[in-house]
Amino acid sequence: MAGDLIVDGHGIDRRKLLLGGCAALAAPFVQARPGFAAEGGAPLPIPPILEADGAQPVTLTARAGSHSFVPGIKTPTLGYELDYLGPTLRVRRGRSARIDVVNRTDDEISAHWHGAFVPGNMDGGPQGAFAPGKTWSARFDVHHPAATLWYHSHVHGKTGTQVYHGLAGLLLVEDPAAPDGLPSDYGVNDLPLVVQDRSFDSSGRLVYDTSGMALMGGVLGNTICVNGAVRPVADVPRGLVRLRILNGSNARFYDFAFADGRQFHQVASDGGLLPAPVARTRLPLAPAERAEIVVDFSGDAAPVRLISSSVAQGGMMGGGMMGGGSGDRGTFDIMTFAPQATAGAGPASLPASLPAPPFDLGAPVRTREIRLDMHAGSMMGSMFRRLIGGGVMGINGKSYDMGRIDAQLKLGETELWRVSAPMMTHPFHVHGCSFQVVSRGGQAVDPATEGHKDVVAVDARGVEILVRVDQKADKATPFMFHCHILEHEDAGMMGQFTVA
Repeated sequence: MAGDLIVDGHGIDRRKLLLGGCAALAAPFVQARPGFAAEGGAPLPIPPILEADGAQPVTLTARAGSHSFVPGIKTPTLGYELDYLGPTLRVRRGRSARIDVVNRTDDEISAHWHGAFVPGNMDGGPQGAFAPGKTWSARFDVHHPAATLWYHSHVHGKTGTQVYHGLAGLLLVEDPAAPDGLPSDYGVNDLPLVVQDRSFDSSGRLVYDTSGMALMGGVLGNTICVNGAVRPVADVPRGLVRLRILNGSNARFYDFAFADGRQFHQVASDGGLLPAPVARTRLPLAPAERAEIVVDFSGDAAPVRLISSSVAQGGMMGGGMMGGGSGDRGTFDIMTFAPQATAGAGPASLPASLPAPPFDLGAPVRTREIRLDMHAGSMMGSMFRRLIGGGVMGINGKSYDMGRIDAQLKLGETELWRVSAPMMTHPFHVHGCSFQVVSRGGQAVDPATEGHKDVVAVDARGVEILVRVDQKADKATPFMFHCHILEHEDAGMMGQFTVA
């Protein structure tokens, strides 16, 4: 990996170690900036729907391709079925999903159904990686309530680069027994938005560099893409529009808002619907978090811009240099909505309540302490540990080991997990379940506004979550818990657990 310290076979020279470490730390600031300036404004691409719960299995082929982030330049990429990213898979609660994942890339891959309630052998985590030319047949009953989930490759040590190059897509769960009364015309007034930051070199190739600070804070791009288009424009009806937003970036935290400061309503979180719409003017999302919001464009004739504040990355460093910003140093553009002359055919108003899944996890039977470690109190300490054979990242002092089970959970039992992150903010993800956030920094949270989660941002103050897993996972195919800054996950900030 670029930026690794090199030591000869005659032992470690302290002076060389310190000089090498300083050079590695400086690398992101002295290397040439990417020379490719991507202009935005193309129409928003809408990923095709792939119905994955029919009598016949659908095929999801991972393959190399080339994608035009801007006209006239082909960028080498990866995708599932598509040149970049993948189709929107749609499944229905109470039915069975049948998906054959084919590997036509040059490396091992997997397909992790992020957020889905599936058994460990269907989860698609690191233990489920499979080689080029092979096919993995995923078959699982859909127990999850209506939600916006996603899928991505999850090969240990390679998740960051594979997702960065395109191995990801949305997974929508519908519940025919619980209509929500929200806009539902996919691609018209119900828009999927996969928000990612990417960087390009002078020839238009994606730049993925984990040297120096990029390893510690995660890889940040300088260009915003939505569904694979640079700061696109979406035509929308003059009415209520539902936006299903996924923070699909490797490491960037967003704080979404509209440039005119307008109010919108959040209707769903990671794991499903909220009990009722919640009025907001800002929407912070950590990597891998999702939210569904409804925006009223009924009175708009002029374009409306979705922006994000430049968030201090993980509480550790700046938000990164962004191209094509709004002109305000504190914000940058995500995309633009162009209301059309005709009104939409969807609902004219929001329902007062929503068919949210209940908060009935029960009282916890045990408590676990989970600490997300950078392994040292300084950058140099982390690099030194890596140099002598340890992982840079870890959980409770241990870097990820595929052969080690870190926790054994009982099927259907509720646990209280106290999660802390002493050095910087990390998005913490648990496989196989949705959890309930109980408190942040010792302050109780309202589950009605927090919703069911599978990713939560954890800072030095810590969070408490209630975890109950109702799917089995054995030692051969355990579930994961990890930081969802993908470079941290790849560097060892991950553990695994069984459920029996």
